[in-house]
Amino acid sequence: MKNLLRIASLTLVLLSFGCKSTKNITTSNAVNKKLTSKQIIKEHTKSETNFKTLQARVKVEYIQGEMSQGHTINLRMEKDKTIWLSATLGIVRAKITPSKVSFYNKLDNTYFDGDFSLISDLLGTELNFDNLQSLLLGESLFNLYSDNYVVGIHDKSYVLHPKQQNELFKIFFLMNPAHFKMDSQQLFQSLKNRKLRIDYKDYQEIDKQIFPQKIKITALEEVYETIINMEFKSISLDTDLRFPFRIPSGFKEIVIK
Repeated sequence: MKNLLRIASLTLVLLSFGCKSTKNITTSNAVNKKLTSKQIIKEHTKSETNFKTLQARVKVEYIQGEMSQGHTINLRMEKDKTIWLSATLGIVRAKITPSKVSFYNKLDNTYFDGDFSLISDLLGTELNFDNLQSLLLGESLFNLYSDNYVVGIHDKSYVLHPKQQNELFKIFFLMNPAHFKMDSQQLFQSLKNRKLRIDYKDYQEIDKQIFPQKIKITALEEVYETIINMEFKSISLDTDLRFPFRIPSGFKEIVIK
């Protein structure tokens, strides 16, 4: 279990976006109590970002128990195809596609080359490339049109949850009334004491589109809690990008049992 948490946490750390026009986004709009769940979902869909490529620097703080460490990561994305991440001097590098999760770590000469099962096992639900991409972009992890949702209000957010929650797996989406991106996404498995909570602290406007600026991820399994804080320092869109990745020879493969 500890090894699984170590690898899954490293993967989450690696998922941690100059641009022509960047500005902070106010989130003080009042909620409209007359909006239906269908109207809110429609507005959220309209807020989805549209780009071919994205590049950014991300400041990441990783906390597990009494251990804390910080990194600055270069993130590159080709939407719907590739998420590529590299720490300083390529010491740790990852390449994630719809079919594979791969990374290597030069600090201990190890690598992982497999599917999404390590993340799915940790969080208690099937996760894929689209889910991870949506997490980074402040968009719903799951298709909101695939279920009937009930709308409520909590503090300054709209709250959506399935009309009939699964007893084993509960989902809550909190949306911002200013731009209808996510304020928080929360998944619970009470019987297994698993929780995934993604809080979006701030947003920014890049070329007339809204992107997260600060994200806090909290993953809990039994007594093991991992917290990852991400701050997106700069974002540039639609530039020509490369995604180099090759596992160095002689590295030891990490096997999840």
